[in-house]
Formats: sequence, C-alpha cells, structure tokens
Amino acid sequence: MSRRKPDARNPKRPSSHPNAPGGKGGGKGNRDRRDQRRDGPEGRGQLEKSGLPGKFAHAPVHSKAGKGGNRPDHGRGHAPREGWREEGRPDQRPDRSQRPDRSADRRHSRAQEYDSGREFRPRPHHGNRELPTWLYGSHACLAALENPERHHRRLLLTREAREALGSELPPNPAPEVVDRARLDALLPPGAVHQGIALLTDPLEDPGVESLKEPAGEEREVVLLLDHVTDPRNVGAILRSAAAFGARAVIVTDRHAPEATGALAKAASGGLEVVPLIRVTNLARALDLLAEYGFWRVGLEMETDKTLAEAVSDIRRVALVLGAEDEGLRRLTREKCDFLAKLPMTGAVESLNVSAAAAVALYECARG
Repeated sequence: MSRRKPDARNPKRPSSHPNAPGGKGGGKGNRDRRDQRRDGPEGRGQLEKSGLPGKFAHAPVHSKAGKGGNRPDHGRGHAPREGWREEGRPDQRPDRSQRPDRSADRRHSRAQEYDSGREFRPRPHHGNRELPTWLYGSHACLAALENPERHHRRLLLTREAREALGSELPPNPAPEVVDRARLDALLPPGAVHQGIALLTDPLEDPGVESLKEPAGEEREVVLLLDHVTDPRNVGAILRSAAAFGARAVIVTDRHAPEATGALAKAASGGLEVVPLIRVTNLARALDLLAEYGFWRVGLEMETDKTLAEAVSDIRRVALVLGAEDEGLRRLTREKCDFLAKLPMTGAVESLNVSAAAAVALYECARG
C-alpha cells in the first residue's frame, strides 16, 4: 500500500512542506519576498546598522549567539580570546621537545615504594628487567640471600617459616612476619612459596663476551636453548647445569622466559650459580662462540653419531637444544658443527628438553 501525500485528499489545500510552492514554509513565493526585503531599502538599512558582512545580510541581528547564530565567531557564544588567531588556534604552541625527561624520577620513586613497603604488590613491569622480582620457595630464596651479587629489598616470612629458618637468615634485609594469606595474594596463583618470599633486584647479565677466556683445564660446556619458552623447563636446565658444572646457559631475548619466581624455584638455587645470558640473535652468538674456540653440537634424533662420540676429543663444547615440539630451527641447525643424538631404545619418541639437557650434561661431564 503506497503512502499518500499529506494533501492528496484535498488537492486545493496548500502543502505544509516548507519548500512547497504556496506552502506554509514559503516556497518560491516566500523566497522572492525574502529577497525583496533583503535587497530593498529596508534591508540595506538593516545591513548598515548591523555591520555584518554580505553573507549575513539576509539574517536578523540577535542579541545572544547560540547554535546557528549570526555573529562573526559562527555561534561560539563568546568573542575570540586574546592571543588566538582568526582560525581559532593559539599563536604559540608549547615546544614538546623541551619537556624534561622524568623517567629517571619515576624509576627512583618506584624503588622507594619497594624499599618503604608502601606498595605490597609490585605492579607488572611487562618485561622490564631493571625492576625487582619476587622470588619464593626456601631453596631459591636462601640461595639468593647468600649471593653477594644481588641487592635485596624485602624478605617476607610466615611465623612458621621464621621459626624454622631463623638461624639461616642473614641480618639484611630484616625479615617481616606476615600471614600466609598475604603471601598467597602477593604471589602468582598456585605458587608453592613454603612461607617465604624475597623481593630482590635481578642479576647482571655478563654477556657472551664473558666466555671468551677458558676457565680452567677441564672441559667447558655452554648450553644454548633455541626457543625454549617454559620457565620451569629453563629452571630445571639451570639446576642440571649447576649440578654438572656448566659454564653458562644462553637463551634468546624474545622467545625465552624472564627470570621470575617460577623459574628460580624450578632452578632450586641454580640461577645464582650459573649465569643466564640473553642474546638477541642465537645464530650470531653461535658464530661468536666459534671464534672463542667452542665446537657447536646440536642435539638431534635424526643422526647416526651419538653425543659421547661427538664430544670425545672436544675441550670446549657449545651444546644446542631446541624446543620439544619443533626441535632445532633450520638456521640454528646449519650453524652447528656436529649433530648428535642421545642413545635411546625407542620405547618413547623423545625426552623432555630439561631431561635431555640433564643426560647430555652428564655425557659431557663423564667424558
């Protein structure tokens, strides 16, 4: 059913549309009369009194400006402020390049919050390794407290842990006795803290350059992890590296976990003994190790040579392990001097990367 026009029942009745001929809104006839008033003597006299430019000549002068007003400021409701140009922008904008850098002040204030205890839970730092980290668990915390290379800020214990570890705790920092609920709220969900948590600064990264000179006459082993992202796996590898005397563990900067409480707890003190070195590019680190006299050996199942055969006559070994699902990447595999495998029966397809690292370190230490 079609919609009828408003005047369809009475064609002689003028339309109510403002632009319809003869309608209430005026239409062409009204526009003609409006033009006559504007262009006539009365219109010109009104224009002279108003002092408006030509495009405002047809509009009446109002005392208040509002939406759609006719003042020269186009209805803003106020006159242009002093110091502004005609287009409404300030004559002089502030120079943003001259603003003082307050990042150092913010870092200093954050450190004061940690020291004073006003901020019980540290804010997430999104990968900023300069900020303090909460460690938890008795082995991880006690090993960190004995490490002179660390700077500690707070030590929190439950009453039971304070009584059990009283003789083993150093005088600084002073222990703070809290209830277990506060430790549970402070640490990640499910963290087995054993009633102790330590807020400490991260360890300094010595860099690959620290491995240039030999440490002694015995065989040296350096572990390189290619995209191993699980913090518990990396922590377990650090624990095995400390047990078998590895020189360092090298990880990639982007595809490796931070040295958080979960990693430190899995390392069980190994993080304080074996340096954890981060590099931007693992292939470049392998090239640098080759210049230092290391032989690069990658663990791979699809090869005929065993690890014991590959390292039998090598004094400096750079042992490369890949992720469990993908193994060594193509470029990392090409940088290796040898590919070797662990002798297995074939009852299982592979080992966990931390278990494979422990067996490989044992093979290198035994030889």
